[in-house]
Amino acid sequence: MSSEAAAPLWPLAVYFACVLAVVGIMVGASFLLGQRRRDRSTGEPYESGIVSAGSARIRFTAPFYLMAAMFLVFDLETVFVITWASAARELGWRGYLAILVFIAMLAVALVYIWRSGALRWGPSRRLEARTKGRGEGLHDPS
Repeated sequence: MSSEAAAPLWPLAVYFACVLAVVGIMVGASFLLGQRRRDRSTGEPYESGIVSAGSARIRFTAPFYLMAAMFLVFDLETVFVITWASAARELGWRGYLAILVFIAMLAVALVYIWRSGALRWGPSRRLEARTKGRGEGLHDPS
């Protein structure tokens, strides 16, 4: 291997030294210019300047995570469709048929999760029917 083929490493070392210097300056300036006293409310969390009421440690139900996972899957599929759209002319009819099959599979998956009740957030109809006569309904104002 000749010396011309090997890339010099000194630019990488200079870049690394500059990054360390910038980080050191930022941390040092923060230490020197930062607040010295700690008020009672300094460590309390707030959202947009509003003091929080209650705990931030709330539990989400399984349907919330299921909906989030489905959103990610269908959102990722949108990236594939947009990518296909940018190259649709070059792909021709074969690409068009491929995206039709892809979208049909997405539609079948959506119908399946819809029919299985994964998109339903409220209580099931069976639970409402069982509790309706006893006055234990979740939506019953009494």
